[in-house]
Formats: sequence, C-alpha cells, structure tokens
Amino acid sequence: MTQFRTFRALGAAAFLALALVATPAVAQTAKRIPTHEDIWLLKRVGTPTLSPNGRWAVFSVVEPAYDRKDQKSDLWVVAVDGKTPPHRLTSTSGGESGVAWSPDGKRLAFSAKREGDSDEQIYVLELYAAGEAQRVTNAPLGARTPKFSPDGTKILYVADAWPGAKDDADNRRLEKERKDRRYDVRVYETFPIRNWDKWLDERQARLYVQSLEPGSEAKDLFADSTLLREKGYAGRTEDDGIKLDPVWAPDGKGIVFVASTDRNRAAFAFTTNQLWYAPVDGGEPRALTGGADSWGEPKFSADGRTLYAEWSPGRKSVYVSTRIAAFDWSGSGTTGPSRNLTSALDRSATSWGVSSNGTVWYLAEDAGHEKLHVAEPGKPARLAFDVPVGVYTGLSVASTSAEPVLVARWESVSNPPQVVRIDPAKGHEALTSFDADKVAALDLPSVEHFSFKARATGQQVHNMVVRPPGFDPAKKYPLFVMIHGGPANMWRDQFFLRWNYHLIASGSGASTPGASRDGYVLVLTNYTGSTGFGEKFAQSIQYDPLKGPGAEVNEAADVAIRKFPFIDGSRQCAGGASYGGHLSNWLQATTTRYKCLISHAGLIDLRSQWGTSDAVYHREVMVGGPPWENGPLWKSQSPLTYAAKFRTPVLVTVGERDFRVPLNNTLEYWTTLQRQQVPARLVVYPGENHWIQNGENSKFFYRDIADWLAKYLQTGGTSK
Repeated sequence: MTQFRTFRALGAAAFLALALVATPAVAQTAKRIPTHEDIWLLKRVGTPTLSPNGRWAVFSVVEPAYDRKDQKSDLWVVAVDGKTPPHRLTSTSGGESGVAWSPDGKRLAFSAKREGDSDEQIYVLELYAAGEAQRVTNAPLGARTPKFSPDGTKILYVADAWPGAKDDADNRRLEKERKDRRYDVRVYETFPIRNWDKWLDERQARLYVQSLEPGSEAKDLFADSTLLREKGYAGRTEDDGIKLDPVWAPDGKGIVFVASTDRNRAAFAFTTNQLWYAPVDGGEPRALTGGADSWGEPKFSADGRTLYAEWSPGRKSVYVSTRIAAFDWSGSGTTGPSRNLTSALDRSATSWGVSSNGTVWYLAEDAGHEKLHVAEPGKPARLAFDVPVGVYTGLSVASTSAEPVLVARWESVSNPPQVVRIDPAKGHEALTSFDADKVAALDLPSVEHFSFKARATGQQVHNMVVRPPGFDPAKKYPLFVMIHGGPANMWRDQFFLRWNYHLIASGSGASTPGASRDGYVLVLTNYTGSTGFGEKFAQSIQYDPLKGPGAEVNEAADVAIRKFPFIDGSRQCAGGASYGGHLSNWLQATTTRYKCLISHAGLIDLRSQWGTSDAVYHREVMVGGPPWENGPLWKSQSPLTYAAKFRTPVLVTVGERDFRVPLNNTLEYWTTLQRQQVPARLVVYPGENHWIQNGENSKFFYRDIADWLAKYLQTGGTSK
C-alpha cells in the first residue's frame, strides 16, 4: 500500500451535521426495533488524536464480529476542515493503540502486535512516503504509549521489565527462567495482589528512550534507580493496566512522568501518584511533587514555559474531583506552587488539552451529559456552551495551531459515537458518519430528563426515562428501574454497549414462548453518590452506602409512575451491575415492591467484599473503619443481615474472572437464596471479568434479561 497516495488523495467533501436537538420520543412506524446484532455489529469509533497543527485527526475503528478472530481494528484519518471523508490508514489482522503524531505531523507512532510479534511493539508509519509501518522496538515484554521527541529523532515508550534487569538481555534471561520453572505458584509479601481481572506479578513499568536511526538500542531510564527499589513503586494503576503518562520536556533533555511510591500502602491508606522528572542522558529520576495530593496526565504548553497536569487533592473521602493545575516550568523543574485552573466550576475534569495561547479546554460530566468547559489565561473556568443532548468524550486539542482546534467523540442514546469538530462558540460538526444508514433504520427513542427532591436529604436527584422502541402512548408499559454502577459514575445520554438502553427497553431477543413484545419503560436514577452534580453530592454517599441511594431509587420509581401515565406501576422490576448490583441486593433485603430483580456483580456482605476485592481501603472509609472495629454500618447496610426477608425472584450473573466484585459475593448470595427458597437463576460466565464483553456471551446476557423480565412482568409471574 502506498501511504502517500492514499493519504493525500482523499475524495470529495462529505460530513454529517449532528444537531444538538432532542428527537421527540414518539412512534416512528418506518423504523424497526433493534436486535442485538444491530447494536453489536455497528462500527465502533475510537478516540481521535489531532495532529499538532490541527489539520488531521487519527482514530481507530473497530469492525466487530461475534467470533473475535474475525474482528478488525484499524486506524483511520480525517481532515478536520470537513472537506474530505475519513480514510483508512492501516489494514492488518491486529489493532493499534497509543497513537502519537510526530511534531511535524508527517509520522505516526503506535503500539501493535503484528505477525511475528510475541507482544505489542512500537511501529512508525510515514504518512507521506510509500510503504507500511515499520517496527522500531524489540522490547522483550512488549512496548506501549510511544511519544516523539521535540525534534522528532527519538521516541520514548513504556515497557515492563523484571526486577533486577539492567538491559534487554537481562529481561530475556529472566523471562526464560520463569517460563522454564517446573512449579507454578504466586508468592506475595505486599499489597495489592490483583487488579481488575489479572493477578499482579513482579514486572515493573519502566521508561525507555530510543533513537529512530536503524539499529539503535533502547535506553532504560530507570535501570539501577532508587525509584525502582521503592517497595511501593508503580505507575498510575487503571483497570486496563499500569500507566506512566510520560511526556517529553520542551528541551528534549528529560521526561516528565507519573509514578507512585506508596502503592504497597493500598490496604490501609489512600495512595498517591506524583509527577517525576527523568533526565534522558542518565541520572536518578526525581520527584517534582509530593505529599497527599495526586497528579496525572502531564502536558506542556506550546511555548514550553508551563507544565499542566490533572490534580486531585489529598483524599479524606471516598471521592474527590479531578482538577487541572499549572506550574511554571524552568529547565528541568517546576518553579513556584501550582495554580488551580478549574476551581471556579464544581465539576470534575475528564479529557482535556491546551491550545497554543495557553487556554485549557476540558470536558466534565453534568446532569447526564458531558460538556465542554474552558479556562482562559487569567480568567475563571466556564462552560463553553450548553449541551442539551448527548455527551462529548475523548477531547483532543491542537497544540500549535493559531486558532483553537478541538475534536472529540459525540454520541447520544440514539446516536453511536462519531468523531466531531467542536466549535467552542456553539456546537459541533460531525467528521464521520459510520453506519449512519443502519442507525437511521432503527427505532432508538431519546431520553427524557426529570428530577425530584429526595425526602431524606432535600437534594435534587436527576433521572432519565427511556421509552421502548415502537412506543404507543395509549398503552401501559411495565417499569424496569436500572441502577448504575460506581457509585462515582452517572447515567448518561450515551450509546452504551454493555447495558444498552434500547435492547433492554425493547425486550428483544426473549425466547420465552408467548411473551409480550411491548417492551419496558426504563427509569435511570443518578442517586446520591453519582458524579456530574458536584463534589459534595458525590461525597454524600459516605457513611450511607446503600440505604440512602436505595431509597432514592424507589422514590424515582414512584415519581416516574405519577409523572408518566404510560407506566404500569403494578409491574416493576429493578436491577443493575457492580454498585448497581449492590443496590439491587439491598432492594432484595428491604422491599417487596418489585416483582423481580437482576443483579450482576453485586455484593451481599460488606465484610467479604472488603476482604476479597482488588480495591480495599476506600471500602472501610465508606463505613467509618475496618471490620474488626465493628462499626454499625458493616452489619446494618449489608444485605445479608436481612436474609430472612429475601422474597423477590432474582437473576444473578457474574464473570468468573471478576476481581473487583469477586465471585465469592455471588456464591454467598446464591447460597442464601437457595437456603431461603427464593426463586432465582444463577449464570456464571467463566471467561468474563467485571463486564460481559464476548459477543456471543453478550447476546446470551441480553436474552436472559429479556426472558427474566418477560417471565415476571409480561406473563404474570409472582413473588414467593
């Protein structure tokens, strides 16, 4: 494939303008009820990354399949002026991740596992020259997150290494020794031991710098460092792995990155991530920040005089908002205290970037949406414009363009994600329109918002209602109350895949003979503890983890039944996953109003969840102390305490590889249900983690939910 020709010879202008106007929730006879295949097989558009000058945006597109070996994922590029359609850049059997532009915008670096690779390696693609992407690393344990140096002659990347390894040869030797061992054991002397769906091992995330000259060797910036010998050394831990968030210093002489030296304290304290500086020519990495605050995602201004980063103040609560702060930068370090740039608005920043004049653009959740905010130099942060429909995610900001250029993904409950260019004054224009014809054929009603004042707290509680496809206002529909996980999360006007509103509302896929296909009205409540309503609201769940939110879920159902005459209040079911599963189990313990429940990855006992989850300390902070101090909440807000009251039929599901809410919670619940002779169904997914991600498993999951709801809401099933 000749990359130069395909990149520059993009076709005629074409883009789809997505209006920020709600679609009326009325029946549209020309459209059909979506099936699992309709939703699952839609192309999945990834987060865009802008070229430095803001002319081009590169992003991934996954073409899903039920058989994972048939799934494709490639990089695409689109002109940000909207005058040319998106174009595929790669076409290989494996996907690409961690895409980075060169400073001159002529090359892309990314990690990929191509034919012959045992692990992901770094590849560089010349956009204006013939030929395929070239592999530039040979890391023994794989390489990820590349970044070009300011002069474009080197790359930095993150790779794992075994303790004591001084170079690649050492790493290969240590890797072989472990593979050749005749015994198979895991040994630990510190905490944590698991993360999300994987057991942790001794491997350490390290930073490497390598010249792009052919035959160049990589340099380990952490080898023999005191940092690696810290018992609590780690990068920033996320569900999908360890991050170091590296970025080149403006002069190319060093790297600013994020690391923790207190991860071993995670069983008894909140841990921190600090900003560090590592000189490229050698020398001990040194901390730029310290104390109880945490930092992440460093970025430099275009003129090199300011260092920006995400900042979370020292935690005393189960939740703190993420701010964006700035430091003056001088040579190889910061000067003076940090400046909080986003404190004027009580909303937590998500993705963000800095334009050439020092203006910070960031996204933040707000009442079911994710909106664009701006912090101009010397001015308080403000909302750029209102967003009545949908959410923006994955913001990317051009770093060197004279005028601000911003791209992101936009989606709503009725529109799968597309790449858009955001006009900071008024809205966006879509740059992609993948599968627009397929989506247009589906009946995907928009959400409706309502709020009520909670009886216990007096706080306003936000909710959304989703009507079923094929909605008929003359009919009465059963109610399914969906409960979000987190709790530091929010129901959003978003096109979810794992808990797709429309698939559940339609009841499509049910295999129950004779079951009605009218569907269900969904109520989605952003109970106390949810994000998008200010830090205090999210923190208010502390010392009341289940009782208060559970009461608000019930109140939301009552308000919806009064407000919407098409809801049949005599037919209600509730359910959720993760924290939503916890609350579903709490409803089992405290009410018989629901004809059935659904619980995915839900706890039954606060103590057993504390002792077996991969994330621990915040759980005791939530209830006021460790279990052996016998604080009252350990018992009074554990569903198991009220097992004698269990009556409601429940569908219980779990992924066997889930370490966040481990399998033992589900087995305890199942045993209790059997002991109490409560009608129930247990479904265990051996290959799944906290989520159901395999295509065929997902289809079974939705069919199971549809059958369960039909059994108890459509065909007259009754409680025990």
